[in-house]
Amino acid sequence: MNDTLAGRRHALLARMSAAGGHGAGMSPRRLLAVSKTRDADEIAALAAAGQRAFGENYVQEALAKQRQLTDLALEWHLIGHLQSNKAAQAAVAFDWVQSLDRIKLVPLLARHRPAARPPLNVLIQVNIDDEASKAGCRPDEIAALADAITGEPRLRLRGLMAIPAPEPDMTRRRHAFAAMKASFDALAARHPGIDTLSMGMSEDFELAIAEGANLVRIGTALFGPRLRMG
Repeated sequence: MNDTLAGRRHALLARMSAAGGHGAGMSPRRLLAVSKTRDADEIAALAAAGQRAFGENYVQEALAKQRQLTDLALEWHLIGHLQSNKAAQAAVAFDWVQSLDRIKLVPLLARHRPAARPPLNVLIQVNIDDEASKAGCRPDEIAALADAITGEPRLRLRGLMAIPAPEPDMTRRRHAFAAMKASFDALAARHPGIDTLSMGMSEDFELAIAEGANLVRIGTALFGPRLRMG
């Protein structure tokens, strides 16, 4: 298991490095291991291979794994929709929240972020394809959300995140990624400190990188076929 995970991670990092892209002024490309539905042993095995950042969809699932992995220095990202009644727990349990998509969450996260911890890293999730069933703010709501986040000392705005529609036509998907990069650039003009554009998953991360992504969220291509919980 360790060798398989390590080998997949090494291959993915090589592909990420070889992908084109135009992320000048942004932080280096990073791999986020999407560990939802995966158990603590798999996370520990991947950590032994050098992976530090892990993404979870659900607060309670993440908390259970964190309790089993307290001896590891891991970086935890919330990438799933955040309900307001889970904001207090999320503010304590995670290093990053990538799914902030409405003003209501801003003071909740800020209020509950422990003073002894660094500010909570935050990405604004954008519903770039205007899908009714998907979370995320509209592109025209980004500026107001960003201003609210930067007004909270316990939060640190890092950039944007999106999950474009799963279009089989990669040309359409490329257009969504390009639109996200344009939104990122517009936000960076107002908030020069941002450095992260999170987009791209197992089947399209190289395309996302080519359009400017520098944080890709990989589950299946890293861990193998998704397991069922329960």
